[in-house]
Amino acid sequence: MVLVTRICHCDDAVERNDPDAAAEEQCDTTTGATEVGIRILLVDDHPVVRAGLASMLSSIPGITVCGAAATGEEALDIIDLEKPDVLLLDLRMPGMTGIELLKAIRTRPVPPKALVLTSYSSDEEIYRAIEAGAQGYLLKSAPQSEIVAAIRSVYRGRNHISPRIAARLAERMVRWALIAHELEILEMVVRGLTNGQIGNALRISENTARNHVNSIIRKLGVSGRTEAATAAIQQGLVRLAD
Repeated sequence: MVLVTRICHCDDAVERNDPDAAAEEQCDTTTGATEVGIRILLVDDHPVVRAGLASMLSSIPGITVCGAAATGEEALDIIDLEKPDVLLLDLRMPGMTGIELLKAIRTRPVPPKALVLTSYSSDEEIYRAIEAGAQGYLLKSAPQSEIVAAIRSVYRGRNHISPRIAARLAERMVRWALIAHELEILEMVVRGLTNGQIGNALRISENTARNHVNSIIRKLGVSGRTEAATAAIQQGLVRLAD
């Protein structure tokens, strides 16, 4: 089922000499309805989160919540129907993930901007979201003022990534230049396989497997296999089976 929620507000206190504000909101002085605003689609599988965001954003001048979806599939239906300007979406949802949704909307003729709002801050998930087309990335712990600022920034075509997250992305590019077979080996390390077992699985010698593991340890900047496994899980390089 597709849930579409329309919430329109108008604030006479908006400065009319601000071209950005004027572009975002025009009030009908007769009805008090907002005719133009930043149209937001909320995408999150938790109903309490959707309701809270809708309630919070409904009080912000120039922002209209035009829909709410619990899954990526519902979001695509609403995107086609409502043509939102900005998606405010979580990454981990049942069925289509946020990353998959980001990739799917890029096939639309005029894709909406995308701002990730999630509880997850693993470096790999951040990187994959940006790579998939997200213009912004925030944690759900962000204050209301930052969420609103990010929505307006993304709507205007700017990226909104906090300096802390940007620094982590830069570090990720430098330290985590892991090629495909190294990621496969790292997953085996997380599972507790020895160098001999890794060698048998990949049909390489134990010495070659050891060299690969040592290379991974250097790239991650850790001191050994245990720290490499811990870092891989914490940073999202390897996901444990549910």
